[in-house]
Amino acid sequence: MAKICRPIAEYKEIIASSNFNFEEGTEYKPPKVTMKRFIHLFREVEDTRLSGMVEYPLHEVLLIAFLAVLANASSWYDMERFGKRYKKWLKKFLKLENGIPSHDTFRRVFGLVNPEHLQHATVNFLFTNMQSIKKSLKLKDDGMKQICIDGKEENGTGRKYDTNEKIRNLQTLHVYDASHGICLFSELIDKKTNEIPAAQAVIPLLQLKNTVVTFDALHTQKETIKLIVKGAGDYVGALKGNQSTLEGFAKESFTAATKSMIKKGAKNYYETLEKAHNQVETRRFYLAKAKQKIEGLEEWQKLRNFICYEKYTCNVVTGKENTETRYYITSLRDIELCADAVRGHWSIENQLHWHLDYSFGEDDDTTMDQNAFSNLSLINKTALSLCKLAQPLYKDGSIRGIRKMFGWSMEDTLSEILNAFDESTLRKALENAQSSKK
Repeated sequence: MAKICRPIAEYKEIIASSNFNFEEGTEYKPPKVTMKRFIHLFREVEDTRLSGMVEYPLHEVLLIAFLAVLANASSWYDMERFGKRYKKWLKKFLKLENGIPSHDTFRRVFGLVNPEHLQHATVNFLFTNMQSIKKSLKLKDDGMKQICIDGKEENGTGRKYDTNEKIRNLQTLHVYDASHGICLFSELIDKKTNEIPAAQAVIPLLQLKNTVVTFDALHTQKETIKLIVKGAGDYVGALKGNQSTLEGFAKESFTAATKSMIKKGAKNYYETLEKAHNQVETRRFYLAKAKQKIEGLEEWQKLRNFICYEKYTCNVVTGKENTETRYYITSLRDIELCADAVRGHWSIENQLHWHLDYSFGEDDDTTMDQNAFSNLSLINKTALSLCKLAQPLYKDGSIRGIRKMFGWSMEDTLSEILNAFDESTLRKALENAQSSKK
C-alpha cells in the first residue's frame, strides 16, 4: 500500500540503530567549508539598510544571532552577551571590524530585515542540507510527501509600546513539511480569519505533485481544495461546525451498522494499538465513499471519500476511559495512507508549535515589533530543524538538552554538529559504525 515518506524519521532510525558516533576523544574543529555555508546562508539575505549608514554587516548580525539561539539565547540581550563571550572564536570566521552589536542593534536590525528574504534563504539552506544527508545515507523518497497547514497564536505579543493597552496576540500561519521536518512558510496575520486567504495565496507556490496536504477545519474551504487539486496534490481536511452540512453527510456515512460492515470488509478499515504513559490507546479509521448524488458534493473538487477516526483511550491505573470521534474529507483512496496523514498532521503541533513555545520560549517573547518577531521566529525554526537532526547523536535527545550543551560547550558541540552535517564526515562515521558491528 501507499505510504507517506518521512526521510527525517528514517535518518534518525539509521543513526540510532547503527550506534553512530564520532571517535571518542577526537577534537573536531569547525570545518571551514561548513561554516562558510552558514555565512553564505545569511549573505543571501538582502540588506535594505542605507549602505553609508551600516556599521555591522547584516550577515554578521544574523550569524551571531543564529549561533546564540542555538546556544539557548532567548533575548536580544543574550545575543549581545553571547557575541562578547565568543568574540575571539567568531573572529576566525567573521571580520567583526566594529566589534559585537549591542542588544538594541540586534533588535533594530531584525526589525528592518524583510522576513520573506530571510525565509527564502533559510528554507533553501535546510533543504540543501537535507539533500546532502539523504545522499550520504542513500535515503530514497519512496511514498507521498506530507505538507501540513495550521495557525499558531503568539501569546506574548498582545501589547503596545509605551502603553498598558492590550491588543490581540499575533497569529502566525505555518506551512510545514512533515516529511522533512522543515517549516516551508510562515506569515504573521492580524485576525484568525485571515489564515484562509494567506493559505490560499501560498498553496500555488508549493510543489504538490505526489503530496498530500492536511489541514484543520478552518481551512476546509472549496477554494483551498481547488488550489490543491490544481497543483496536482491530494488532501485530507478536518470537518467541524464551519462545514456543518458536509460534516452531517460524513456522520450519516458512518452509522453503527455501516462501520460494522466496513470493519468486516477490512479493505477500508485500519486499526492501531499503542501503550504509553499508563494508557492504552486504540485508533480506528473507517473509509466511506462520498456519494456524488448528494446535492452540492460535486463542488468539492476530487472529493472521493469520508474518513471517520475514533480514538479510544483507557488509563490502566485509574480505569478512566474516553472516546473521541472526528471526521474528514479526502481525495485519497487508501485507508492506511489516510490514517498516516491524519496522524502525521499532528506533527505541526508537537514537532513545530510545541517546540517553538517550550524549547524556544516564543510564548514568553514580548517583542512588539512584528517584523523583528517574525525574523527571530525564522531563526528559531532554522535552529529547531538543525537540532532535530542532532537529536540521535546524543543520549539526551531533547531539543532543550541539545541547546544547553551548545551553551555549556559551544565550540566542541558546534564542531560535532557541523561535522555531522558534513557529507564526507557523516559517511565516514557511518561506515566506521557499520564495520564495527561486523
